[in-house]
This record gives sequence, C-alpha cells and structure tokens, in this order.
Amino acid sequence: MRFLARTGLSLASALLASQLVYAAPKSFRGCSHKLKESIAGPPHGWTPVAAAPKDHVIDLKIALPQPNFGTLEKHLWEVSDPSHTRYGAHLSKEEVDELMSPHPESLSIVDEWLASHGFDESQLVRSPAKDWVTIRVPVVVAEEMLGTTYHIYEHSASGDSIVRTTSYSLPEVLHDHIDLVQPTTMFARFKPMKSSLHWSTLTPASPSTSTGTITGPAGNQVDASCNETVTVTCLKQLYNSVDYNTTATNGNQIGLTGYLGQYANYDDLEQFYELEVPDAYGSNFTFVSVNGGQNDQDPADAGVEANLDTQFGFGLTYPTPGTFWSTAGEPPFIPDSLEANDTNEPYSYWLSYILDQTDIPQAISTSYGDDEQTVPYSYASRVCNGFAALGARGISIMFSSGDGGVGDGDADPATQECYSNDGTNRTIFIPGFPASCPYVTAVGGTVNIPETAVFFSGGGFSDYFARPSYQDSAVEGYLEKLVPGTYEGLYNASGRGYPDVAAQAYNFLIVYQGQTGYVAGTSCASPTFTAFVSLLNDARINAGKSSLGFLNPFIYSGGYAGLNDITEGNNPGCGTEGFNATIGWDPGTYCVPDPAHRQN
Repeated sequence: MRFLARTGLSLASALLASQLVYAAPKSFRGCSHKLKESIAGPPHGWTPVAAAPKDHVIDLKIALPQPNFGTLEKHLWEVSDPSHTRYGAHLSKEEVDELMSPHPESLSIVDEWLASHGFDESQLVRSPAKDWVTIRVPVVVAEEMLGTTYHIYEHSASGDSIVRTTSYSLPEVLHDHIDLVQPTTMFARFKPMKSSLHWSTLTPASPSTSTGTITGPAGNQVDASCNETVTVTCLKQLYNSVDYNTTATNGNQIGLTGYLGQYANYDDLEQFYELEVPDAYGSNFTFVSVNGGQNDQDPADAGVEANLDTQFGFGLTYPTPGTFWSTAGEPPFIPDSLEANDTNEPYSYWLSYILDQTDIPQAISTSYGDDEQTVPYSYASRVCNGFAALGARGISIMFSSGDGGVGDGDADPATQECYSNDGTNRTIFIPGFPASCPYVTAVGGTVNIPETAVFFSGGGFSDYFARPSYQDSAVEGYLEKLVPGTYEGLYNASGRGYPDVAAQAYNFLIVYQGQTGYVAGTSCASPTFTAFVSLLNDARINAGKSSLGFLNPFIYSGGYAGLNDITEGNNPGCGTEGFNATIGWDPGTYCVPDPAHRQN
C-alpha cells in the first residue's frame, strides 16, 4: 500500500474521492475557479521533490471574513488605553465571539460549497465565533476543491518535508466569503526561539566564580554571580520582586504555550524547584492538551524549550496557578509515513481552543515564531486578529522577538545577506512573526548587569503590518536619530516596530533530563517578562482592579516610565551590525522592568 500511496491513489481514498466529487449538486458543478492566492515560489531553502500522495490527509482550515473586526479593534484600543474612561472594562467571551463572527450569508454559501463536496455538519469543526471551519480531506479532494496541485517540498538545511502548493483557486462566488485556506501557500517552519544561534545542545553548567554584589539600576543589590548564571533569585533581585509574595487564590493565573512535541518534564521541574525555588517543591502546573497535544513524561523526551518556559515562568510566579498548553501539529512529516497528518497551523488551533474558554490566564507567553515572509499575509492577519480578541478580553499576550537580530539566522553563507521570497530576491532584513503583530507584546533580550542588548535579540520593522498609532512618537523619534540612508531599502520604516520590551536572555540555568545546564535566546526573555506581568496582575487584582490586558498602549503612553531603558548594544544580522540600542525606543530592546517603579 505504501508504493500505491506514493504513486497514486489508495482504493479507499479513490472511492471516497469519487463519492465526494460526483455528489456535487448542480449549484457548484461546473463553476469556474478564479485564483485566490499565490506566491512567486517556495521560500529560500524549499524545493519540490515529488507530487503529494493523493491519499495524504490534510486538515484544511477555511477562514471566513470578520466584518465586525473594526468594531472589536475599537473596543481593544479603548479598554487598553489608561487615559480612556473604559480602561480595564474588558469584553466578555460572548461579546468577542459576536464581533468575530462572519456574516450569515458567508456561513450559508460556504456550507453549501462544502456540502457540494460531500461534507455534512458532523464533519465540520468550527471555531467559537464560526469564523474558521476545519475539514479533514485527502490531497486528491483538496486539489479538486481548490483547483490546485500539491507537492512534497523539502527544506535543504533541516531536511524537513511538508505538503504545500504555491497557488490555489476558488469558485469566484466564494471570493468575498472566504479570506484564506491553509495549508496551501504557508511554508513557515515555526521554530522555538531558544539557543538556535548559540548551542545545538544544552551547555553544561559550571560553578560560578563571582562573589559579592552588583548595584542595580535603582540601587538594588544583585548577586555578582548573576553575570555568569541567571537564576530565579537573580531575576527577582534585578527586577525588584524579592519581597513580593503572590496570592494563589485571588483568580490570577499565568499560561505558557508548547508546540512541536515540546514536553515539560515533571521530574526536571521538581529538581529545578529544589535547586532554585525550594518553596515550590512538590507543586505542579495544570496540563491542557490542544488538538491532541501530548504530555510525554519519558525523561528522554523532555524538551529544552518546554522545560525552560515552565521552570522560569512558573518558578518566578509561584504559587500563582500555572497552565501549560501542549498543541499538536508538527510542521515536518515523513513522506513514507502517510498515516501522519500534515498540520502546520498550530496558532489557529490554539487560538480556536483558547477563545472558546471562559477562564483564561491573564498573562500568556509564547516562545515560538518564524520569518514573517514565510507566513502568507492573509494567514498572519487572521492569526493577529485572534490575538486582538484575547487582548480585548483582558489577556496580555507576549511573544519572543526572535534570535536572529535583524535577520533569521539563515543568511546566504557567502554574502551573509538575507533575501526576499517574493520573486524579486531583494536584499532585505527579515522581520519575525508573530512578534510583528501589533496586538501582541514582543519581548527582546538583554545580557549582563548593567543590562545591554544581547547580540541575537530579534528586532526590526514589519513588512506586513503598518505602524500602530500607539508607537508613532517612539518609533519616529528613533528613526530621526538614524544617519540618513542607514540601511536604506532593507526595512520598512512605516511598519510596526518591535520589540516592545526586553528582559534577560542569556545563560539561564535550567534542568534538562536530570542535568543542569545553560540556555539562551529570547525564549528566556518572554516567560521572564510574562512572569513579572503576572506579578503586577496579582497586585492589581488584590487591589480590586482589572488585569493589565493588552500592554502596548499603556507601555508607549507612559508605562515606559516604570521601565529601565536599555541604551547599549546592537542586534546584528543579514551581514550588518543591525540597529543600535539608544535612549528611548529602539528595534532591539526598548525597556526592561525598572526596580524603582511598580505599576499597580
């Protein structure tokens, strides 16, 4: 059966396909397709190697338009602006669902189209607002529905394989009722932002030789050993929370996301707690499976990323209840293992799940992302809208800004330059997504005490999203300082600038497979900053106030006064020195928590 599947159609799939195609009612039979979306070609490093097996199963996700999103966005700005009378008056799940829902006509005609291919309601999986619908189809049916041909593409550097196409079409009558269909043109590899430039494996820990203390930015004392090894104690000292005790029962929560088979190991967490947070020893977090995400506790399958996130995110906030979501969907698949499903839209799976919950942790960290240009704009925009919906509900969403400086860590070996994948092969900087989404808080990285920008801190300007008004003044102030002509043509000066904040990101001491070792990356910074946001939420809730919610309007309108400005360092990439840190906002770090201030 393997050879039949590789070269043609299995008997079962052939029967299924014939039933689906020839069951089409007259209303769609014979309708001509019109191009809906295309890309110039696969991104750098991806090569087509074979036609996709016809019975390979795809979870096809269809996004319907959100005609009321503008109204939701207006609510988001108002409830997130400290100067507005509605600040903190976050929306309910039901209110958000209503504002995200498609027009009934779109639902009706898309359902009719799906029925024309043999799908009834029992085979459709809908998002809470019904703005996404998911069906499971063999490639042969997807090709018929989308007027396209799928291929297996292989990534030369990693060996990853995915099933994709470079264009697809829809009956013209559907174009106003469907925003996008994926997986089709999305080639994102979706990687964790940890150590990717620095160590391929965990670096063993060694005893610190430093003694004494260092005076922090507000006169606070930090152990000198923190310049060699970052621990929970170091971060509490540096960001002035040593004497703050959270409340475990006031409703405050913190959440961390896990993808790509990254499993947070309980035994490693207990060993970490015994080493760094003794009071937390014996405690644990809540595990939630999304889309079949696993909770493998075999020590050999522990994930460096998952361990880092849970150990520091939950260690800094103990005893605040913590949740770890494991979302299934690993981009690569093995062409010979046709039982595996090829799902590479993990953000939409997680968003669909989390937006359907009534009780959501108020601060959430994600340490994964990819090159913005490998994610089709249509998909990036819709996922970004989902983060806006969470912000409107009072949830702070943090993302690592990336580990490639102004690039992606995958520059041309000969020239070190980075190139566009729009067919022009232009020399450009490579922004990252979802850090570039204007509805999330992107977290860059720092190193040492006093803090400077760490060399790999991702930062720059989005090519997809326009600069939001909340950062106009800050970003324009930075651009005015640049020497005229600096990196001209390499970045979009009118795009959303990132990161928004920064935190320590180097030499974090974790426990992995029973051993202590160091990791680095903005994957360290995001859960760290999120933990301190959670501490602030704890204080606010105790004072009878709302959670902070979407942070950026607050940060840029005055919240920066409660942060410590990073003014030294740079973030090289793409054969350049990148952007320099400076007074005020810069595309590398901006600000870190300031021990002299607390916003309650």
